[in-house]
Parts: sequence; C-alpha cells; structure tokens
Amino acid sequence: MPVFRLDRDSVWFPDPALAEENGLLAVGGDLSPERLLLAYSHGIFPWYNEGEPILWWCPRERFIIRPGEVHISRSMKKYMKKHRLELRLNEDFAGTMHRCRKKREFREGTWITDEMEAAYGRLSGMGYALSAEAYADGVRAGGLYGVCLGHCFFGESMYSDLENGSKLALIGLDRLLSANSFRMIDCQFPTDHLESMGGIRITYEEYTELLNGGL
Repeated sequence: MPVFRLDRDSVWFPDPALAEENGLLAVGGDLSPERLLLAYSHGIFPWYNEGEPILWWCPRERFIIRPGEVHISRSMKKYMKKHRLELRLNEDFAGTMHRCRKKREFREGTWITDEMEAAYGRLSGMGYALSAEAYADGVRAGGLYGVCLGHCFFGESMYSDLENGSKLALIGLDRLLSANSFRMIDCQFPTDHLESMGGIRITYEEYTELLNGGL
C-alpha cells in the first residue's frame, strides 16, 4: 500500500483500510485541532520522532481496555488499602504531559516534542484532551493524558513519580469512565504493562464498532 502524503492546506485522511501492514497510513500535514480531531474520530493518531515529518498511524489490530475491566493485582489492592488515594482531572494538563515526556526521554526517548505539547495543549483548552493526576497521601504519584471524544478515551502516555503512580491514575480514570458509560480506552500499541492491566487485542472491525457507537 502507498503511504499517503498530506499537505497543510486541506484537512483530510485516506481510508484507514489503506494503511500499511504495520499501521502507517500517511505522512505530513499538521497538528491543528481540526486535523487531530478528524484523525481520532477515525482511529488515526500521530506518532513520530523529533526531526521526522508527522507520521499518522491506524493499526489493523487494535489494543484497548474496556472501561470497568482494568485488572488490579493482589499486591496493588494491598497498596491501595494502605494509602489515602485521590484522582484529579485536568489539574495540570501541561505539567502531566511534560512529565510523560521527561520520563520517557530519560528511559528510551520520546515522541512527545515541543510541537506535540503545544498541539495537545490546544486540544485541552478546547475540552478535547484530558489529564488524570493520581495522589497518594497527598503526594502526586503519577498521571496520564489523552484525547476524549464522545464516550471514547484515546490514551497517549502515562508516568510515575512514585511507586504505582501510573497504575493509580489508570485505575482511577477507568472507574470514572466506566461510571459514565464510556465504550473504550484506546491504548494504541500493545505493551506488557497495559496487557497486565487488562489490555486486549481486537480486530479493526470490532474497534470501529466501538468507535462509531461512542462518538
């Protein structure tokens, strides 16, 4: 399949079914709110490294968590009983996203560039991006951020400052999304960490059914 080239003057995407086997669909364009919202509404997301053109992905096999089905291990349950926990939404979106960037840069490098921080900051200001900050005994433990459209949450990244911090943020957000009848937490690409917390692989057809029913 060809990789489609986008320009900045028109906001569109090719049919996601035309993505390459690895999920790469298109290159170029920009990170304007209009383009990002169009992308997420079709299960497409940007992922690229500093210095590269913007790469747009739409994997055929999708990796999600169904709200209300996050797995909490026995050790995590014990941890949660021992601490006073609190979840705050959008308390510090910019700070949460930047912490995600710094943690990843330290470990393995990151796709969260200055351009990405600015773009998702604009979405946050419009009410389409959300951060969740977890606190344990009054201390900020970790957080995550993503895009929220209708009853679908598209997770982008998470971080921990304290032990289990990112898990606390995901568990707290999952409970909130489940209580509000969300259809899915899109995890984009599979990881062992998210799989251990309830992430499952589904077909693109199952994914689009959840997506269309949630928007």
